[in-house]
Amino acid sequence: MTEMTVGVPRRWAGWARARHLAGMVVAMVAGMVVLGPLWRIGGELLGGAGVLARPDVDALLMATNMAVGMVAWMWYRGDGWPAAGEMSAAMYVPFLLLLPAWWAGWVGDDVLLLGGHLLMLPAMALVALRHRHPATAPPRRHPAVAAVARRWPVGLALLMTVDMWFAPGVVSPWSLLVLPAGYLVIGAWRRQLGDRWQLTVQLVGLAVWGGLAAVALAAPAHVAGTLVGLGWLGHAGWDLWHHRADRVVPRGYAEWCGALDVVVGVTTLLAVAAG
Repeated sequence: MTEMTVGVPRRWAGWARARHLAGMVVAMVAGMVVLGPLWRIGGELLGGAGVLARPDVDALLMATNMAVGMVAWMWYRGDGWPAAGEMSAAMYVPFLLLLPAWWAGWVGDDVLLLGGHLLMLPAMALVALRHRHPATAPPRRHPAVAAVARRWPVGLALLMTVDMWFAPGVVSPWSLLVLPAGYLVIGAWRRQLGDRWQLTVQLVGLAVWGGLAAVALAAPAHVAGTLVGLGWLGHAGWDLWHHRADRVVPRGYAEWCGALDVVVGVTTLLAVAAG
């Protein structure tokens, strides 16, 4: 990279590069979270679950999931395909270096998986240093692609919960405490709770969902499942209200959380109805 990225002062250039690399790591993790359940569902439907459970196959699938998420992020940013290709190779090469030793029985499963991930970080850093990822002008995108990109939190939530539709289950009543606690933690971190009214609203939400969790824990199983499902659906309304007000949490988080809440609530009620 030159001493100054496009439109970025020199003193901020290093921070911009670090932020871009951190964004790729997040996209890489998102690829594992989103695509992992799809591989599992496909393996169960096609009868290949045993093959997918092999450590060597699992390692290469993880590399594929990470590469897809990271390349999607780099494409969206407008990075060049050579950089994306080399960064994808950084996902695979560490595992490929360790696989012969694993096949020979010289290293165990933990060494293969953990070692591959540890070697991946310096490999990514080398590619980042090679290309330096200069800032580019945002690429022109089809209106449909731009519309999908704007709704990425919903898409992420739906992909993360796709396996719930195939195997609905009742989540724990304790999960109801996570819903308001997330708003309190994020709101405090963003310094959005200095207003006494906002803090009061969040504490009331914690009391409501905490009370619902307490009732569900003491209730029979079918009643508890119904309360949990309704609690998650009710929190989707909470998300919508915060999304429209653009307060306490980022709008993207409220959008993602709302879609997630609806899926978890509906699938929980389906599981209760199925007995």
